[in-house]
Amino acid sequence: MATETVIQPPPPPSSSILRRIIKFDTALSLRLYNLTHSILPYSLLKSLEYSGDGRLFFPIIISLLLYPFFTAAAPAKPPTDPFLVNLFIGGLLDIILIGLLKHFIRRPRPVYNKNMFLSFAVDHWSFPSGHSSRVAFIATLFYFYSDWVRNFWMTSEFGLPFLAEYFVLIVVSWAVVTSVSRVLLGRHFVFDVLAGMWLGFLEGFFVFRVFNYHNLSQFFR
Repeated sequence: MATETVIQPPPPPSSSILRRIIKFDTALSLRLYNLTHSILPYSLLKSLEYSGDGRLFFPIIISLLLYPFFTAAAPAKPPTDPFLVNLFIGGLLDIILIGLLKHFIRRPRPVYNKNMFLSFAVDHWSFPSGHSSRVAFIATLFYFYSDWVRNFWMTSEFGLPFLAEYFVLIVVSWAVVTSVSRVLLGRHFVFDVLAGMWLGFLEGFFVFRVFNYHNLSQFFR
């Protein structure tokens, strides 16, 4: 008869300073959760959660990358958009790093975390926040490619040139609000979110400067 695997939390940290930091983080996170739990609509927080989910991010990016190959007017070999490829590369990098960090650190999620869908085993753990790292990475890459974004909206067939100046600001604001919502929804502690956002910024900088479409295509040429 099959037995259910029980995931045991890690032993408490030995450092008294680290214990104090975790205690402060836990108390602060609970305080923020309680202050906003009865004020903010649950549907709003869930919508923000869905917007930063990898199960939405990757299908959208893959669809945009494959779209030119399936349009009637597409050439035999449509040009690859480096920005979209870099988003995809960074998304994969983020999943790997978050998975490794959660696996080794193994900080349990808040006890008041309710109704959460777990995609992977490491989703049992809280540190760092994968949603926060993903949206921070996206916002960082949009910031670094702000000229590309501006040119896209100015020449776009959608006819929304006014978004050229504000779209990056909108993305950055979305990333911040989505990250904060992870604490208010009870999914993460404050330090989980801060660490995730910092990791996402580093991922964006690394992809923009080093691990990107241009450098990889030159390496494999």
